[in-house]
Amino acid sequence: MRIRPWVRFVFVLLLIGLAAFAWTFAPVRLDPDPSDRWTFERPAANPPPGLRLSVIRTGTIASRRGMAVRGASLLEPSDFEMAPILVEHPEGKLLIDSGFGRDVDRQWRMTPWIGQQLSSYARGTPAADQLAARGIAPTSLRGIVLTHAHWDHTSGIPDFPGVPVLVPEAERSFIASDADESAQIRGFTDVRYEVYPFDGAPYLGFPRSHDVFGDGSVVSVPAPGHTPGSVVVFVTLAGDGGRYAFIGDLSWTHEGIEWPAERPWLPRSLVDRDAGAARANLRHLHALLQAQPDLRIVPAHDRQALAALPAFHIGDGGH
Repeated sequence: MRIRPWVRFVFVLLLIGLAAFAWTFAPVRLDPDPSDRWTFERPAANPPPGLRLSVIRTGTIASRRGMAVRGASLLEPSDFEMAPILVEHPEGKLLIDSGFGRDVDRQWRMTPWIGQQLSSYARGTPAADQLAARGIAPTSLRGIVLTHAHWDHTSGIPDFPGVPVLVPEAERSFIASDADESAQIRGFTDVRYEVYPFDGAPYLGFPRSHDVFGDGSVVSVPAPGHTPGSVVVFVTLAGDGGRYAFIGDLSWTHEGIEWPAERPWLPRSLVDRDAGAARANLRHLHALLQAQPDLRIVPAHDRQALAALPAFHIGDGGH
């Protein structure tokens, strides 16, 4: 039986489509690199007894789990949290990222078209309003420490006029560049940037560090890849209060660290400036988790990981 040319053409297209789908979304675990050499000796820290942290939920983005990490199901719906972390230190309060702000509706309309087709958002109460309702003036914050400068991490910055925005030099340069991914924060007026150096010793395998308060309680390390100046922020509480690594968007899910696995090709190509560097940092964090399983690694948007942390409440002092 002779197969018609158009049937052959459709069949070939289907095969190409299936191959592309498998290449994009099939489970692929990151193999160790023989050049990986890390030292995970636990750094000294002397956090004050009054130090605490809590999660401030400001909204969600709804998508599919399989769009966030290779190997997860594309049929599984998943809500990704927009939730800055409030760190209450006796020397000053910090936010790690800012969450959705008051102007999120307009900001969402400025995001890339393809992202709007693949996801949707739900706004909550901005962090500045939640803090004000508990009697914390937004202007009283010591600063906002950005894990990176993408719009969903910086949306709320205009709600904190005059509050320093803490970034390393590489991320400040990224913000000042003509990169589309940093266009929204670049459009904010009167942002008070505080550029900090990585002037400290190696930290858990990362080559340099910056100790925000000088007591080892809040330490930033360079983790480029998602953006040129992405960071991981480590927070160590007093006693057995726990040790945390807030990793921003190096992975959108904890599975990305556990397995480890990166994002599928499409979202990875859209959001990661240097996929190779991001991949290396995923392997690094995976090895760190194996060496120190008590460390709580928290991707910025993973609802389950964030649910394990204390939640910010307006009426009871934060817990």
